[in-house]
Amino acid sequence: MSISLKVENDVGFIEFDQDDSKVNLLTSDMLRRLDGILDGIGTREDLNTLVVVSKKKGVFIAGADIKEIEAISEAKDGKAKSQEGQKVLNKLEDLKIPTLAVIDGVALGGGCELALACDYRLATFNPKVRIGCPEVNLGFNPGFGGTYRLPRIVGLAEGMKMILAGRPVPGGKALKTGLVDALVPEEGLSNSVSAFIAKIHKGKIPRDKYKRKRKKKGVALIFANSLIVQYLTFSQSRKSVLKLTKGFYPAPLKTIDLISKSYYAKREKGMDLEAKTFGELAVTEISKNLVQVFYLSEKYKKLTPKDADGIRPAAIEKCGVCGAGTMGGGIAQLLSSRGVWVRLKDINHGAVALGLSAAAKIYKGAVKRRKMKPADARKSFARISGTLDYSGFGNADLVIEAVVEKMSIKKSVFKELSGVVKDGTVIATNTSALSVSEMANEAKDPSKVVGFHFFNPVHRMPLVEVVATPMTSKETIVTALAFAKRLGKTPILVKDTRGFIVNRVLLGYINEAGRILEECGRMVEIDELMTDFGLPMGPFTLSDEVGLDVGIKVLETLAESLGGRFAPVGSFKKVFEKGLLGKKTKKGFYTYSGKDRDPNEEIEALLGDNDFRPFDAENYRKRLIYLMINEAARCLEDGVVDDPGAIDVGMIFGTGFPPFRGGLLRWADSVGIANIVDDLERFTNKENRQQFEPCAYLLSLRDEKKGFYGA
Repeated sequence: MSISLKVENDVGFIEFDQDDSKVNLLTSDMLRRLDGILDGIGTREDLNTLVVVSKKKGVFIAGADIKEIEAISEAKDGKAKSQEGQKVLNKLEDLKIPTLAVIDGVALGGGCELALACDYRLATFNPKVRIGCPEVNLGFNPGFGGTYRLPRIVGLAEGMKMILAGRPVPGGKALKTGLVDALVPEEGLSNSVSAFIAKIHKGKIPRDKYKRKRKKKGVALIFANSLIVQYLTFSQSRKSVLKLTKGFYPAPLKTIDLISKSYYAKREKGMDLEAKTFGELAVTEISKNLVQVFYLSEKYKKLTPKDADGIRPAAIEKCGVCGAGTMGGGIAQLLSSRGVWVRLKDINHGAVALGLSAAAKIYKGAVKRRKMKPADARKSFARISGTLDYSGFGNADLVIEAVVEKMSIKKSVFKELSGVVKDGTVIATNTSALSVSEMANEAKDPSKVVGFHFFNPVHRMPLVEVVATPMTSKETIVTALAFAKRLGKTPILVKDTRGFIVNRVLLGYINEAGRILEECGRMVEIDELMTDFGLPMGPFTLSDEVGLDVGIKVLETLAESLGGRFAPVGSFKKVFEKGLLGKKTKKGFYTYSGKDRDPNEEIEALLGDNDFRPFDAENYRKRLIYLMINEAARCLEDGVVDDPGAIDVGMIFGTGFPPFRGGLLRWADSVGIANIVDDLERFTNKENRQQFEPCAYLLSLRDEKKGFYGA
C-alpha cells in the first residue's frame, strides 16, 4: 500500500510508502487515499494522537507530483488542483486529536505543507533532513496551504524568506526558526516519538502551533507585531526580488502580493487567494520552462554513461591539484569542503601561497555569510596542504591538473604525473579548450585520463564538463561523473573536441559582440541588449570577468581546429594589445574602482572614426543568440554530445542562460527553427560572413519540420 493506517495502543500512525518509487509524492491518488483515512480517523474514539511518518529512508514526502502540475493548461484547473490538496490538509489540521509529523529526511513542497498542517513537527539529526517550499523555483507558489501556514508558524519575515528563496533548510535551522519543535536522534526514533507524545498530553507543549512559535520579547515583540514593520517586510521583499530577478520571474512577486493579503485574512479566504494565484502561475510559459529545466537538472544530476551497468566508481579520498593559482585554489577549497584531503602543488612558495589564500578567502566568505561555522571552516581548510614537489601525490586517488593553458606545459605535467601516481589513479585536466587526447598520450595509462572542466568561480558555478577521449575507460568516466556529483556539481559528458560545449558556443557569441561593436560603437547598449534578454551579464562585462587574454587564447585555440569563424575580431586584438585585460588589470572594456564600474573611454578611441551604423537592437540580438544556436547545432552534428538537453544544461549552469526561457535550444524551438534558419540565411547574405550559414543539422530540422526536442 502507498499509504496506510497503523494503530498502536491509542496512537494512530499514517505511514507513507509509495509503491514503485524511491520517494513519496502527494499525487492526486495519494491525496484521495489520505482523505479517506482522515475521514475514518475523524469517526474514531480510540485514538488520542495521530503521527504521520514515512517508511522511505531519507525521505518524508518529496512534494506534489510535478507531472500533474505540468499537465495543467488552464488556470481554473490549477486552482482546482490546489483546492484539492488544501481540502485534505485542512481536514488534517482540523482533527480533534493532536497530530505530529515525524521528518527523517526531505520534506519539500507538498511534503512541507503537510507537515505544517500538523500540530507538531519532529525532525531527526539525519543530515538528509531538508524542509521547505521550493515551488517558486518552478514558477508557481506553494498551493497546499504553505503561503498561509508557514509565515504564521515561523514569523512573517522568516516565512517570506523561506518561500521566496525556495531553499529548504536543514534540521538545525528548522529548530531555530520554530519550523520544527524538536530534533531527536535517528536511533531510537520510536522512543523519542513516544516521549514527545507524552509531553503533549502532559500539557508541556501547547497545541496551538500559531501561538507556539518562538516567543519574542520586549522591543522584538513590538516590532514583530507592528503593521509598519510588516508593511516594510513586504516592501523590502519586493525590492529584493526585483533586484535579484530583474522582474523576469513573476512567481516571487505574485507570491508577495498573495501573502500581503492572505496574512490578514481568515483561513478560507487565504486559501482561496493561494489557489487562485497558483492556477494563474502554473499555466504560464515561464513555469512550464522552469519545470523542464528542473527535469533536465535532475536527469544530469543522476547522469551515468551508457552500458555502464555494474561498474562502480572508485573511492576518492585523497586528491592532488597541480597549479595553485586562483582556479587551483578554488578547486582545492571545493574538494576539501567535501571531506577530501588535498595536496596543492606549484613551482614556488608564492604560487602555493596564492592558491591557499584563494581557498582561505572562500572559507572566510562562507563564515561571514553564515553558510559555515568557523570551526567547520578551519577543519575543512586544514585538509589542504601545499608542496613544491610531488610528495603525497603517490597516495592520491585522483589528480586534477590546473596549470596554465599551454599544451606544452600540460603535456609535461602529465608525463611527470605518470611517473609518481599509483596504478589506477585518475588524472583529470581542467583545460577549458585544449585537446585532452593530446595530454592523455603523455600518460602511462591513457585510459585513466579525463577532462574535468570547472567553471569560475569554482565554489559557485554548478557545472562540470566531463570530457571523455576515445581512450578513456568506462570505469574512469563512471568515477569522474560520481565525483562531480559528490562535489555538488551537475555534470555533462562531452566528447573531446576543442572548446567542448560551453566555450565553443559562448566564445562565438562574444566574438560576434566584438564585430557588432565595430559596426555601431555602442558597447553599453550591446551589454544591455543581452541583460534585457535575461543573461546575467553582457558579452563585454563577461569578457572583463574572464580576462581578455584568456578569451583571445581560447578563440585562437578554437580557430586552429574549427576554422576562421573563431578568429578573434580586430577590436578585441586592439584592446588586448593595449593591455586592457579586464577586472584583473582594473581596466578592460570597463574600468573598475572598488565596487564601481564605468565604461572605459579608451575603447572609443581604439575603435577609431568608423562610420558607425544605427543601433539595430532586434537584429543584433538575433545575430548574437542565433549564432549560439547554430554552433550548438554543429556540436550535435559533430557528436560532441548526443542530447540537446546536455547543451541546455551546459548553457544554463555554465553561462547563466536564463532558465525562464527553458534553455538555449528549447527557446530555439519556441521561436521556430524555420524562422531562425531564415534569419541566419539573411545575415549570411547581408553581412557576407560564413559563420551565419546554417549548419546541416539545423537545415535538416527545418526540412523535417522538427525542433531540437522533437516535432
